[in-house]
Amino acid sequence: MDIQQYMTDLGRAARKASRAMAKADTAAKNRALQLIAAGIRRDTALLTVANQKDLNAARATGLAAAMVDRLTLSEKAIATMAEGLEQIASLPDPIGEITNMKYRPTGIQVGQMRVPLGVIGIIYEARPNVTVDAAGLSIKSGNATILRGGSEAIHCNQALAKLVKEGLQGAGLPAEAVQIVETTDRAAVGALITMPEYVDVIVPRGGKGLIERLMKESKVPMIKHLDGICHVYIDDSADLAKALPVAFNAKCHRYGTCNTMETLLVARTVAPTVLPQLATLYADKAVELRADPEALQILAGYPKLTPATTEDWATEYLDAILAVKIVSGIDEAIDHINTWSSQHTDAIITEDYSRAMRFLREVDSASVMVNASTRFADGFEYGLGAEIGISNDKLHARGPVGLEGLTSLKYVVLGHGEVRA
Repeated sequence: MDIQQYMTDLGRAARKASRAMAKADTAAKNRALQLIAAGIRRDTALLTVANQKDLNAARATGLAAAMVDRLTLSEKAIATMAEGLEQIASLPDPIGEITNMKYRPTGIQVGQMRVPLGVIGIIYEARPNVTVDAAGLSIKSGNATILRGGSEAIHCNQALAKLVKEGLQGAGLPAEAVQIVETTDRAAVGALITMPEYVDVIVPRGGKGLIERLMKESKVPMIKHLDGICHVYIDDSADLAKALPVAFNAKCHRYGTCNTMETLLVARTVAPTVLPQLATLYADKAVELRADPEALQILAGYPKLTPATTEDWATEYLDAILAVKIVSGIDEAIDHINTWSSQHTDAIITEDYSRAMRFLREVDSASVMVNASTRFADGFEYGLGAEIGISNDKLHARGPVGLEGLTSLKYVVLGHGEVRA
C-alpha cells in the first residue's frame, strides 16, 4: 500500500464530507447518533467478541496492564458508549449560534457565529471507546474526522466503524464524515499530522511517547495534554468522612487513566491521623507508597513503602503507586502543585471556604476541584456527553473537550447598506 496516497485519499474525502456536515441540520445529526447508539446496543455481543480478539492478542504480546485495562470493553462500558451518544444527541446544537451582537456607531451590527473546525484527525492507543466518543462529538459539532486507533484495538475499532457508517448513511449523511484508518502502519500517523491542507486539528489520545512525537512532527495544530500528574491535597480543616473515600477513589478507582491521583499531599497537623487510615485502605489494593521523610515515619510498617525521590513528584505512574508528601498547609500545597502538576486535574479536601476559593483561583490546572475525586475530570461526568480528549493547553480548549471545544467562532456583520467613511 502507498501510505501517503491512501492518507491523501482519506483527507480529500474528509474535506468534502466536512462541507456537507457543516450545513447538516440538527435533526439529521441527532438521528445519526441515535442510530449508532441503537446499533451498539444491538451488537453488544459482536463487539464483545471483537474486543476479546484484541485482548487475546494484547496479552500474547505482553501489552502493559494499564494498556490492557484501557483496551477492555465490559458490557457496562459498551452500554456507556451508547448512552454517551444519546447524551450528545440531547445536547443543544452549537453550530450556527450567533452571540454578542452589538450595534456600532456606524449602524452595523457585529457578533460571532459558532462554526465547526472542519476536519479533525484523532490518534489514540488502546481505547476503543474513543472511536465512538470522537465520532459522536464530531458528528454533532458538524465536523468530519479521521480516526487512527492503535493496532491493539483494530478488531473492535473496525466493528465500531461499521456501526458508525451505518448510522451516518441511515440519517442521510456522508459515510466519509467518520473514517477509520485501516492500516496499522505507523507511517499513516506521520502522513495524517502533516496534511494541513486536509486536516484542521489533531487530537492525540495516548502515552507520553506518542504525544511527544506528535508535538515534534505535526504541521497541524493540536488539542492535547502530555501528562496526567494529578494531586489531592487533604487540608487540616478536612472532614475525614470525605477525605478518606475521595483519596482512595482518586487513586484506586482505575490506575491507567490520566485523571488518576499520582501524588497525595497531606497537611502536617492531620497527617498522623489521616495517613494510617488511608494506608489501611491502600494496603487492600497493594498500592506502593513512595513517601517523603515525614510520611515515612508515620507509615512505618506499611508493607510496600519506599522513600520518595524528586523524580516521583514528576511521574505519572498509571499503576498502583502513589507519591505521598506532608506539607505545612495550603501555601506549600499550592506551591508544590503549581511546580509539579501537569495542569490536568487537582483537588483539595477542606471545610474552609476561604481556602477552597484560594485553591480554585490559584491552582493553575484545567480542572480544579473541592471535596471531589479527580476521577470526575471526564467529559461524560461533566455532562458533555463524551469527550474527544482533555487539554491542558491555554488556547481555545481547556479541560475535557466536548462539543464546544470542537468549534470555532467567526465574526458576522449585519448591515443596512452602510459604507465606511
